[in-house]
Amino acid sequence: MPSSPLTLLVYRDRIGVPSEIEFLRRQYLGFTSMTPLWIGRHVMPRATELGAPLLLLGGGSLFGGFHRVLYRWFGRVPGLDLPPYADVLHAQFARGGALALPLAQKLGVPMVVTLHGGDVSKTRNFQRGVLRHRWPEVIRTTRRFICVSATVAELARQRGVRAEQIVVLPIGADTPDIPPPPVSGEPYHLFVGRFVAKKGIDVLADAVRRLRAAGDATPVVCAGDGPLRPVMEALARETTGVALTGWLPPREVAARMAGACALLVPSIVAENGDAEGLPSVIPEAMAQACPVIGSNEGGIAEAVADGSTGLLVPPGDAGALADAMHRLAYDRALRHSLGQAAFAHARARLNARVQSAALEKLLLEVAG
Repeated sequence: MPSSPLTLLVYRDRIGVPSEIEFLRRQYLGFTSMTPLWIGRHVMPRATELGAPLLLLGGGSLFGGFHRVLYRWFGRVPGLDLPPYADVLHAQFARGGALALPLAQKLGVPMVVTLHGGDVSKTRNFQRGVLRHRWPEVIRTTRRFICVSATVAELARQRGVRAEQIVVLPIGADTPDIPPPPVSGEPYHLFVGRFVAKKGIDVLADAVRRLRAAGDATPVVCAGDGPLRPVMEALARETTGVALTGWLPPREVAARMAGACALLVPSIVAENGDAEGLPSVIPEAMAQACPVIGSNEGGIAEAVADGSTGLLVPPGDAGALADAMHRLAYDRALRHSLGQAAFAHARARLNARVQSAALEKLLLEVAG
């Protein structure tokens, strides 16, 4: 008889953050030998879209909030509703590793931590709170640190993680067997992500204004939300052809990517040190044969081959971004060739099921 699936605890302090659901879900969609169980201190309304069982640490009783406060600040693990057995704990983000540490120790299971970018790039993260106090112990006890790009791996080494603990494993995208058919409609640019500084929101707004001043009216669709939404709202008022859709369902995002002449990823390193690892929208766009215009740094430059699968521009350079946007909007042959090469790259190197299977294999090795 086949053996029962092993139990994988996945720790995310806030389970179901809208901007995270899709790329976190894809990490586990290719699992065949382990059953993920999500656990954290907050369960948000869309958490069920992760497609796995959810467990609120401390339970939903009257005293649940009190138990969660004790857990956060003092590492006191509530016994209520804990799984009777687990084989390994996978924590998402550096702070998640620090918060999950007492749980892993309480259950006596090995821990693996995935680092995504800003969680290790921002200095302030390591200057206060549980991450500051527990990080040395997290490094000492964590079996593997999975980094979504080589850039994130280097940041982890700068934070004291040993080279032998690090595995670079990008998160893939759902990739169809064949690329979507060529788009016949009018071209438009697409931005998908949170409206925050590291996403290059100000750079994007400046580039669009430059295009409009030069007579380029190619529409720009912005899917997402965040604290810098007023910047994009001002842009939409001042210029024509800028649409703010808010967060869109995954299928609609994929459809918009399939129809776009370019996905815009003008990311920068924010003043607080917040930086990208590998933006999940890049493999998602490549899987839809959509070329990427991205900043020439970090995980973006690792994923996008300039002139082959997309175009790279200097970070923070609104003029170069505008030039690249204009080029792809008006050169149908170029965007088609870039899109086809991007799809082939995603199919071979950034396929979610392949990447997920590699993650499961690593976790099985850690579980012994």
